[in-house]
Amino acid sequence: MKREFQLCGLGNAIVDIFLEVSDAEFTQLGFERGTMRLVDLNEQKILLERYQKNEPKLVSGGSVANSTIAFSQLGGDAAFIGCVGDDRYGLFYAGEFEELGIAIGSPIIVNQATGTCVCVITPDAERTMRTCLAVSSHLAARHVDEERIKNSDWLFIEGYVFANPETGQTAIREAIKFAKKHGTKIAITCSDAFIVHVFGDALRDALKDADLFFCNESEACAVTQTATAEEAFKKLNSDIPSVIVTNGPHGVYVRHAGLEAHVPAFSSNPKDLTGAGDMLAGAFLYGITHGVAPDKAARAACFLAHKVIEQVGARLHHGTKLFWDEIV
Repeated sequence: MKREFQLCGLGNAIVDIFLEVSDAEFTQLGFERGTMRLVDLNEQKILLERYQKNEPKLVSGGSVANSTIAFSQLGGDAAFIGCVGDDRYGLFYAGEFEELGIAIGSPIIVNQATGTCVCVITPDAERTMRTCLAVSSHLAARHVDEERIKNSDWLFIEGYVFANPETGQTAIREAIKFAKKHGTKIAITCSDAFIVHVFGDALRDALKDADLFFCNESEACAVTQTATAEEAFKKLNSDIPSVIVTNGPHGVYVRHAGLEAHVPAFSSNPKDLTGAGDMLAGAFLYGITHGVAPDKAARAACFLAHKVIEQVGARLHHGTKLFWDEIV
C-alpha cells in the first residue's frame, strides 16, 4: 500500500537570518570572518537587536530540514519532526513549512525561543554564522510522532541531533524503534566529523540499523579511521547496505540497490558552500524514491548541489525541479 509520505526528516529546526553588512560594520562586530560559533539566547538577542532596522531575510532551515525542503520542492511528499518556540521565528517556520506542503504536526512549544542561525554576509560573499539552538535542542523521544514515521517510506536522521545525549539521542532511538516496527527505511547523515569524535558510540549504534548513510570525506574517514574518501567508501560498504560519500570537487561515491559508482562533480564557481550536502541528500533520496537509478540520482543531486553553492543561502528558492529535469 502506498504510504502518505516518501520521506520523514528528523532534525534541528533552525531559522536562518541573513544580515548583509559592510566591511566596516563587520569590523565593529569583532567576529572572526568565516567562522561558525554556538551562542546563548542573550548573545543572539543582542546581535539581532543591533540590526533590527535592517529587516533581515528569514529562511527556514536546519540540515535535514533543508534536505526535506529540497525533496518537497522536487515533488516528493514529505514530513518533518522538530521543535520551534512560540515566538515570531517559530511561527514563521511553521508557516513556511505549511506553504511548502511539508507535514510537521504541532512543533510549537509554548514559552520557548526558536533556534536561529544569524548569517552575517560581507561584500566578499563570506558568511560568518552565530547559531543559537534554543528549543531545537530540546527535541526528545516525546516529540517523535509514530504515525508520521509509520506513514513514510524513509526516515532521515540528522547527525547533529546526536550532540544532545539526554534529549536528541532519545529522539533518535525512539524514531528508529518506530521505523523498524513499521518497515520504514532509515537514512542517517553524519552532519559533521565532530559528531563521530564526540558522540561516535551513539552514531555507530544507530548505523547498525541504517539502510543508507550520507557523509563527506572527513566524516567517512573519521568513522572508518581511513585516510581517503575512496578507502572510507570501500570500508563502509561492508557495514551499511547503502552509502553516499561526498568528496567536494572530486565528486561522489555511491552504493545503492546493488549499483556502485563514482559520479564526478560539476565544475563550479562557488559563492557559499553551505547547504550543498543537504541538497545532495534530499535530491538523491527523491531520485531513489521516484524510480531513478542511483547513479543518475547522484548525478542530478550533484548538479543541484552545484547550483546551491553558486548562490548565497543553503537552499534553492526557485527552479529546483527545472534543474532536476534538465539533468535527468
